[in-house]
Amino acid sequence: MKFNPFRFLLLILLCFTLSSCSGGINAGLEAYQSTDGRYAFLYPTGWTRVKVDGGPEIIYHDLINSNETLSLVISEVNKEVKLEQLGSPEDVGNTLINKVIAPEGSGRSVNLIRANKREASNHIFYDLEYKLNLNEQARHEIATVVIDRGNLYTFAVGTNEERWNKVDGIFTNVIQSFNFLI
Repeated sequence: MKFNPFRFLLLILLCFTLSSCSGGINAGLEAYQSTDGRYAFLYPTGWTRVKVDGGPEIIYHDLINSNETLSLVISEVNKEVKLEQLGSPEDVGNTLINKVIAPEGSGRSVNLIRANKREASNHIFYDLEYKLNLNEQARHEIATVVIDRGNLYTFAVGTNEERWNKVDGIFTNVIQSFNFLI
């Protein structure tokens, strides 16, 4: 059979197309697992972890778009408390906004867009989406809240409003990737 450069190029192109499609919904994401093996999540490839004294347990941010951030805050709660006892997804979302994100006097404004309940890894999660104005900057964030073994986990990822439509899908995959392993 004679070498046909057109067929060869077509074959190479087909291989690249199929391999880029095979990445699925987690393409462009890296895995993180806690040192104790308790929980895991995915974060965008190319993001780097930073340490902040007295801040969240975990913070990642994009090196190119440093306003794109991921954080995990772990707070102790009564071991007997279940997430549903704190209220509906909307109630918990509004409490998070009023007590943590934009408490009175902070100068921040936040609007809860969506609040949903989902079940994964034998836990109830409340997924929240909100728009906020921080220091004259419009942001869009999504978060998930879950209780496990006396700890309230608040896992969030966000960016500037202008970039939201470009990262919405991958950020949703990040939020839904948070799960418990043991």
